[in-house]
Amino acid sequence: MRIGLLTDGGYPYTAGESGLWCDRLVRGLARHEFDIFALSRSREQEARGLVALPPHVRRVRTAPLWAAPETRAGRRRAERGYGRRERREFAAQFGRLAAALCTDGADGAGGTGSAEGADGFAEGLYGLAALAREHGGLGGELRSETAVRILEAACRAPGANRAVRAARVPDHLAFAALLDRTLRPLSLDWYGDDALASVDLSHAASGGRAALPGLLAKRFCGVPLLVTEYGVQLRAQYLANAQLSAPVRALEAGFQRRLAAEVYARAELITPGNTHARRWQERCGADRAKLRTVYPGMSADRFHAVGEGAYGGEAHTLVWVGRIEPAKDLIALLHAFAEVRKAEPDARLRLFSAPAHDAEAAGYLAQCRALAAQLFPDEAADAHAIGDNPVSFEEIGGPEAPELADAYAAGSIVVLSSVVEGFPLSLVEAMFCGRATVSTDTGAVVEVIGGTGLVVPPRNPRALADACLALLRDPERRSRLGAAARARALELFTVEQNLAAFRGIYLELMSHNPVHRDSADEAVAPQPFAHPAEAHVPGRWAAPTAARGRAAQGKHGPGRADGPVAVLMQERLDTARERDAAAEGEGA
Repeated sequence: MRIGLLTDGGYPYTAGESGLWCDRLVRGLARHEFDIFALSRSREQEARGLVALPPHVRRVRTAPLWAAPETRAGRRRAERGYGRRERREFAAQFGRLAAALCTDGADGAGGTGSAEGADGFAEGLYGLAALAREHGGLGGELRSETAVRILEAACRAPGANRAVRAARVPDHLAFAALLDRTLRPLSLDWYGDDALASVDLSHAASGGRAALPGLLAKRFCGVPLLVTEYGVQLRAQYLANAQLSAPVRALEAGFQRRLAAEVYARAELITPGNTHARRWQERCGADRAKLRTVYPGMSADRFHAVGEGAYGGEAHTLVWVGRIEPAKDLIALLHAFAEVRKAEPDARLRLFSAPAHDAEAAGYLAQCRALAAQLFPDEAADAHAIGDNPVSFEEIGGPEAPELADAYAAGSIVVLSSVVEGFPLSLVEAMFCGRATVSTDTGAVVEVIGGTGLVVPPRNPRALADACLALLRDPERRSRLGAAARARALELFTVEQNLAAFRGIYLELMSHNPVHRDSADEAVAPQPFAHPAEAHVPGRWAAPTAARGRAAQGKHGPGRADGPVAVLMQERLDTARERDAAAEGEGA
């Protein structure tokens, strides 16, 4: 089977989102061929290069979202420009799309708006795609005065969302620039017979912009689409647009909601990574019958020694592992540990993180260090020391720093204090290590631990402290919860489980969508999925002809099935009868 893997800002680049699970997917399904179609987000990302790819990756095609497409055909078309007829067509299609965006949420319902608006969005989107396919890229037209005037008219039209009515020319220009970047896949040369038209299945590694090429491949070439979302792409877009003006934010939110609804409507199957993501997808109109949860696959081998009890961990030590950022709410954790320390003077807190590479992370780390020094003024002065200091900030992964498994082995309880969380990878790693956990109720936390740990409300240091004290004072309960957590993680969250799920999904989708490309040569040995499943019956095929079909219909009557399988079976039955009759004649 040939899979077209669609990514946005991640795999196969060495740095980016979703790189690890995509790499494991491709390497684990070595019996399939993969074509990778990647959208890159920056020049720096491309400069870092690609990861080492296995031999069954046939090719990698990339398209930069930070610069205009550089295809030769695109340059020729851009130099020629749009004629009067093409500009009229652009205005009509872009007008439909803009009207759908401006009316999105106008009824105050949230969601994806009316069916009429969804139809207008789809018509406009596919109309622009067809225009780009026939006459070249859309970048110049999307940034033109015509596009701005169409946006302005749509924002002021009756029934428009109240937020977009306040948009001014700078807002229209800003949104047109965002739209040009988002709609860049419409102008790519990925939809020919040598690209997505030749794959058996398009697999988008995330929703949103990454799924756009899959939508067009389904529209133009009939290629089925599978969408996987381990994070909620729509939610990520909402958070990323927080700094925009209110009208631009409303327009961008309308576009992302409409796009998500269209992707979910056209996909054959949607695989959220957890129930949290699944609820977002259902809210955006995804059909429950299309949703199938597939948990991310993680490697448990590196944590095997810790999970099997080779490292017992310090009984009175709490461990936190993650990225230093405000969403992790280390401030609340430090306040909670101050309460724990009052009740249990021997308790310690070790915070493990990767080195801070940006100003925000460095500033938040400095704030946490200052708070720790304020809460524990009589302890060791050096915040880096492990000794008698009850709170330590430690880096992992460096030349002399502890490894990730060693970090979890350092204590008996792992704590997660986040106020915002998607799929909590650190909790799964702690479960692989057989550690009891105390977590805040955010994202998919409850779904992941499933009763094998304690859960408290976020932003509640008192509740967090009480839960930690309950486990610190009960070693048997700690051990019981840790063993149950490890068993659950090994059952649900391993790489093998993830690969088995996608292997079955690929085969299931192809059973309903047999390949549509012709065989390369009659002399080539039969390939899996080269013909519909109905062809695979024992015996030799007789080439179906119109005469044979008419003879079959006359022989079996109009009410009988006359497909190729029925014809073949009936011929065998007739041959057997003739042979028996001949044998009886000879006997007589």
